[in-house]
Amino acid sequence: MGNRGMEELIPLVNKLQDAFSSIGQSCHLDLPQIAVVGGQSAGKSSVLENFVGRDFLPRGSGIVTRRPLILQLIFSKTEYAEFLHCKSKKFTDFDEVRQEIEAETDRVTGTNKGISPIPINLRDIEYQIKDMILQFISRESSLILAVTPANMDLANSDALKMAKEVDPQGLRTIGVITKLDLMDEGTDARDVLENKLLPLRRGYIGVVNRSQKDIDGKKDIRAALAAERKFFLSHPAYRHMADRMGTPHLQKVLNQQLTNHIRETLPSLRSKLQSQLLSLEKEVEEYKNFRPDDPTRKTKALLQMVQQFGVDFEKRIEGSGDQVDTLELSGGARINRIFHERFPFELVKMEFDEKDLRREISYAIKNIHGVRTGLFTPDLAFEAIVKKQVVKLKEPCLKCVDLVIQELINTVRQCTSKLGSYPRLREETERIVTTHIREREGKTKDQILLLIDIELSYINTNHEDFIGFANAQQRNTQTNKKRAIPNQVIRRGWLTINNISIMKGGSKEYWFVLTAESLSWYKDEEEKEKKYMLPLDNLKIRDVEKGFMSNKHVFAIFNTEQRNVYKDLRQIELACDSQEDVDSWKASFLRAGVYPEKDQVNTRSTENEDGAQENTFSMDPQLERQVETIRNLVDSYVGIINKSIRDLMPKTIMHLMINNRLVLVSAPG
Repeated sequence: MGNRGMEELIPLVNKLQDAFSSIGQSCHLDLPQIAVVGGQSAGKSSVLENFVGRDFLPRGSGIVTRRPLILQLIFSKTEYAEFLHCKSKKFTDFDEVRQEIEAETDRVTGTNKGISPIPINLRDIEYQIKDMILQFISRESSLILAVTPANMDLANSDALKMAKEVDPQGLRTIGVITKLDLMDEGTDARDVLENKLLPLRRGYIGVVNRSQKDIDGKKDIRAALAAERKFFLSHPAYRHMADRMGTPHLQKVLNQQLTNHIRETLPSLRSKLQSQLLSLEKEVEEYKNFRPDDPTRKTKALLQMVQQFGVDFEKRIEGSGDQVDTLELSGGARINRIFHERFPFELVKMEFDEKDLRREISYAIKNIHGVRTGLFTPDLAFEAIVKKQVVKLKEPCLKCVDLVIQELINTVRQCTSKLGSYPRLREETERIVTTHIREREGKTKDQILLLIDIELSYINTNHEDFIGFANAQQRNTQTNKKRAIPNQVIRRGWLTINNISIMKGGSKEYWFVLTAESLSWYKDEEEKEKKYMLPLDNLKIRDVEKGFMSNKHVFAIFNTEQRNVYKDLRQIELACDSQEDVDSWKASFLRAGVYPEKDQVNTRSTENEDGAQENTFSMDPQLERQVETIRNLVDSYVGIINKSIRDLMPKTIMHLMINNRLVLVSAPG
């Protein structure tokens, strides 16, 4: 795409936005856009005004901008403003623009800043605002412009907190620091602007807006931009980066980043539009012989739509024979993945901390003995530790329910999309089904907590799979980790090796085969030409940050003995298209006995109350033997519980949430 084509990308998206707004539908297309977020009075409006180069936004104290404002970037020789709600009128006087925004805001939110005799709970407003902003910034298609004033602690920035919620990796967040001229004497924001303090992939840009006094004194924006330029050029902390600061640079960066962003999202946008066009054409076909005045037709149509919703929902959850979606996993398949990959992965993550566990066991033994010196490993210590481990299961179990609920609600939304032409029916159907899901959520969570409480109520050391005291003394922890059947294939699939240097052919896609013993990769899925086979002994997984320009998600495999894993590489970085794929591969590696590396913090020795360093391993060999024995017993018993929870969780969720919903789907309302 040449430069000309690039220039036309933003106007193209503007046209789409206009088209959807004029028909009052978003057509479920998240158009690429930049969303500005920031705390009250962070300077959002000023940034936008400087950006446009005109005063056009309402001013005052309190919450002034009370509706989302959609601005479009249009390059034009003549300067004018135009509103979608009065398309024919071009405003050239920007005071009138301000009045029109105020009038249009009041039309929707009421005059007098929405004041009425009914008291408004400010908390509610805060949540409403937060939900509204999240609606815009959660979309993968929006870039987030996070505005934070420099005279406030960056760690408490509302904008960055919200951006982090929806964009934890900071991949689509651009930081803007305002009010640099209002910082306390002798302080500056250099570390932030150099992207050292709270780094963002796309970095930070500093700006200096006009003060309220400047605005009241009618200091025009051109003069303000000149003053901003002078501020950066003459400030000792910012001189060296003056060219990367200020509103003109922000304009350039946003223009470029939005254009690139549109270019990246265009292919998927195009295919979505095409598939929607096809389904609309199909729908039009169905209405050719439609007689809208026939009252029996209306009742029949309503029933048909509700039944269709039921059938669609059923298919997406239970699986369908016809029209199988080949583009993405359906709700049922995703729920299956949560049960058998995501949930076991969360459970294994709970079991890691070896040193913490040993320390807890040794404290338990000492505390149970009290002043007496005990000769035998006490049962009480074993029970105390087991119970502590079992309680930890509550969190991953409840998380599993939340993930399933999210999937069910997404599935409901996908199924009601066909009711788009009947917004009230759609809304009501969604409300009824979602309310029902939420009711079941409470019952399911209670039942799951009950399962764990039942496990806690009686530690059954007579269980046939429990290793027992005698075996625990002889058994070494290492032999405890049973591997699956050798050569059993656990997973096959494409992965990119990310860190092979350009000299050696650059990052390349290979067909990977993971068995219980090894990881091999081949040229392609025919598995004829094997490139390498890596035994799984001493391998672990670690997370890798996503590359600056890359849209791939990466994890790495390394050897705990500090050996090279492949050729001269200390670790191989494997890249997938989505975080979901990464999680899924990690879960497969867990099944093969390859665990994620422990958190570094946990491997340090701890300080005791006197501040003296205390190593986790005691010098008392008898205590060490007891710790080892209990460690083995705990391992065995928690393994039994995990197995039973892994089995019962999906069953409980299926029984209480999924099988139960079928009754409802057949008759909403």
